[in-house]
Amino acid sequence: MAGIRDANSELREKKALSGSVALVTGGSRGIGRAIAHRLAGLGASVAICGRDRKALEDSAASLKKLGPRAFAQVADVTQAGPVSELVAKTEAALGPITILVNNAGIGLFGPAHEKTEADWDRILDSNLKSVFLVSRTVVPSMIKRGSGDIINISSLAGKSTFAGGGIYCASKWGLMGLSGCMAEDLRDHGIRVSVICPGSVATEFSGSRPKDPSKALSAEDVAHAIEAIVTQRPGSFLSEMQLRPLRKA
Repeated sequence: MAGIRDANSELREKKALSGSVALVTGGSRGIGRAIAHRLAGLGASVAICGRDRKALEDSAASLKKLGPRAFAQVADVTQAGPVSELVAKTEAALGPITILVNNAGIGLFGPAHEKTEADWDRILDSNLKSVFLVSRTVVPSMIKRGSGDIINISSLAGKSTFAGGGIYCASKWGLMGLSGCMAEDLRDHGIRVSVICPGSVATEFSGSRPKDPSKALSAEDVAHAIEAIVTQRPGSFLSEMQLRPLRKA
């Protein structure tokens, strides 16, 4: 009997998001892919977007093996037109978006005074403007329904500074401010806005990897944090999570 109860409990946990529709930006690889797969495993229908068609198709194929419906589209989330098209096609394919994970982002490091205006625009557009564009497109339907979860993937670089991190930190500090204000603007509409600040994650990010992956977070660690947020009881929300590896590199 204990074995049957355990099995039933595990099945309920896996289907905790049955009927939900999630959109994960930057879902073709790394953290985004792990998040998309975790949400699908919990029963959500999942849409992903990215710029690399081959990586996106590979991630979508593996998502479909998990059972729920999946949708993938190549999209540049730094531009309003493609964002509107992405959201419209996602909702046409899967239904209204109930969970939005703003994960798309890039890194570029080095002294700010050595960078160009184009470098600044590229980082701020990818890491900050994209969150504004996608969120403002998804929010109206969430307001109509009176519920929704928006999770923005920031970084511990949004809480501290370091040499060579000028533009990257600026984008993540900006994201922290945007996320906090969004949470206040939307909580009375039943929409929960959360931000996750991971430390170093052992994924390929802008061509670099942690020096010692065994002392870094994994993409699955971030996905687990997402699960904690979206399965939180409806009367409360986790506004900010700082995620660190157990052992320092």
